[in-house]
Amino acid sequence: MKPSLLLAISMAAASLAGSASAAPAVTRLNPPSALFTSADPTPPYISRFLPDQRFDLQATIQADAGQTITGAVFKVNNVVVPGTVTVTNIGSDKFSVALRAYSTPSAGVKTLTVEATQSGGTTASAQGNFEIVALSRTRLNGVRKAKNIIYLIGDGMGIAHRTAARIVAKGVSQGKAIEPLAMDRMPYTALLMTSSLNSIVTDSAPGAACYSTGNKSNNNQEGVFPDDTTATLSDNKWDNPRVEHMGTYLARKQGKALGIVTTADVEDATPASFGVHAQDRGAGTGICDMFLDEAAVKSNLRVLMGGGRKWFLPSTTGGSGRVNSTTASGADYVLPADIVAGWNVAAGAVDPNRDLIADFQTAGFAYTPDATSLAAIPANTTKLLGLFNNGNMDVSMDKIAERRGGASVGTVATFPDQPMLDEMTDKALQVLSKNAQGFVLMIEGASIDKQAHNMDTERWILEAIEFDRAIAKCLAFAQTNPDTLVIVTADHECAGINIIGSSIVTNAELVTRSTALGNDATQGVINGATGASTDGQTKLRTGVVGTYEAASFPQYQINADGYPQTLDVNYKMLIGYAGSGDRYEDWLTNATPNVSGAARDTAGDFFIPGQASGAGASTAVHTASDIPLSAAGRGASLFHGVMENTDVFFHVMQAALVGAQ
Repeated sequence: MKPSLLLAISMAAASLAGSASAAPAVTRLNPPSALFTSADPTPPYISRFLPDQRFDLQATIQADAGQTITGAVFKVNNVVVPGTVTVTNIGSDKFSVALRAYSTPSAGVKTLTVEATQSGGTTASAQGNFEIVALSRTRLNGVRKAKNIIYLIGDGMGIAHRTAARIVAKGVSQGKAIEPLAMDRMPYTALLMTSSLNSIVTDSAPGAACYSTGNKSNNNQEGVFPDDTTATLSDNKWDNPRVEHMGTYLARKQGKALGIVTTADVEDATPASFGVHAQDRGAGTGICDMFLDEAAVKSNLRVLMGGGRKWFLPSTTGGSGRVNSTTASGADYVLPADIVAGWNVAAGAVDPNRDLIADFQTAGFAYTPDATSLAAIPANTTKLLGLFNNGNMDVSMDKIAERRGGASVGTVATFPDQPMLDEMTDKALQVLSKNAQGFVLMIEGASIDKQAHNMDTERWILEAIEFDRAIAKCLAFAQTNPDTLVIVTADHECAGINIIGSSIVTNAELVTRSTALGNDATQGVINGATGASTDGQTKLRTGVVGTYEAASFPQYQINADGYPQTLDVNYKMLIGYAGSGDRYEDWLTNATPNVSGAARDTAGDFFIPGQASGAGASTAVHTASDIPLSAAGRGASLFHGVMENTDVFFHVMQAALVGAQ
């Protein structure tokens, strides 16, 4: 053969080789697993489910350039899963393949395989695993199932938040608490680890959804696993792989009802994590629509109370927050067809002019906009919607001040008749008790977290006290309804809070020290080179903060309403923040709620630079500290030791489905 012909053949072969790129690759496989990400098939298994709990199977396939994915199958333990697998082009030669609402009744560790075919005929495959958790079927004589399940979530509430609330509300004398909080009386205690699927530090959405689904998810996501679609195209904000909620499962299996009560906007992360499926915790229009269109139908949602009225008002009404978009902030929802078919749920619609309050009423919900009407709901009410503020409800300190005839701060002037959390709890229990099959009730003290973010010490302490009063209502209910399980915990700790001591000066002296230095914002800054402190440091730090034996027992006067007359007492308790943003500190109660750390408490000039948030940041952050859990009632003995937050779900379901002491 001539050399020129050999050269031509060689060049042609090289050209063909260059045009044939590597086979397509699976870049994501849901449910998440260590087997897929790191080829580790051993425990702990990332994704765990109950027998017959439904969840989506999903994979992302990176196709070769210019190629498409023409089909895919999922296999569990090498057996093809029946059902429709949808293929969606998500851009950049990537394709999402999904099979919706899979479930299996058989327990054990399952191997999940996805096999996808490219238009050129090449294939891609990958494996992961998940566990179907076998509930213990051993029942002792007389052991009963938990008919009613009450989750009380003090958002952001760590051990120090609880301790501070006890010191203020109950007092300490000669080294002993004068009286315990309601949550202190609960007989079983555990510590929970709180990391989310994608961060050592969780936010509230996956921090709460772990209790509702039994699974980890990414920060900002509620009842879903992460995928690779963006939130900028049509329904991609709502197409993530779903995991069935506890409320939906128990409504389907046992006919239980669901109740959601919060002091936040009802679309906020924690309440939404018990009723909706969304990859964006801020999609308020769609989240609130989904409460009615889906949760009321599939989870038997019968009580929804909190703030967030703006999402329920037509966009033509003043104060409405509803938006005409599935992608913008506050987005509405439209579900992809495969979710609608697979989960048998409403598709949703972009309907900014929807009167959602009227639609709830049409569905049989009584509506209450304030504390007065809440107190007067008929005894035979079986469904209840309460919306007491356009956004988050005002904090207890400011609601109490209004009730005591003080100045109206925050939005109290606009919404002067907001109920306290224990009052909301009373009515939720009254309504849900009408369901003979029992209920799941989530009650959130939301602003423990929100005020800890703001480093507004006195406000979060009162939020924790308000939360404890709601706990007392639930424990009293459990006493007369013994097949009730009550769980008190948090979704995470907020702000790295601890009790550092108490003031060594009177309140009058503290006021003098905090106002005598003028408003020069540079006075309180420690000199970074020399460590020398300025006058603000001397007067408000070394001259005020008593530690060890210098920290006396503060005495707070509790009014008949159950709250302290003031938190600015002589020798008051002092709080430090390890997860802090930049702030000025004068140790006194803020007359109005904090908004920005850089703009508050500047008179005393004691500036404390933020440790976690960086220079100029004005809010404290969540931490990864373990959080306490307290349990009482039917099944409480299951909770002990150090646990993953997702384990709570399975212990609750053990109590509800099988029974426990």
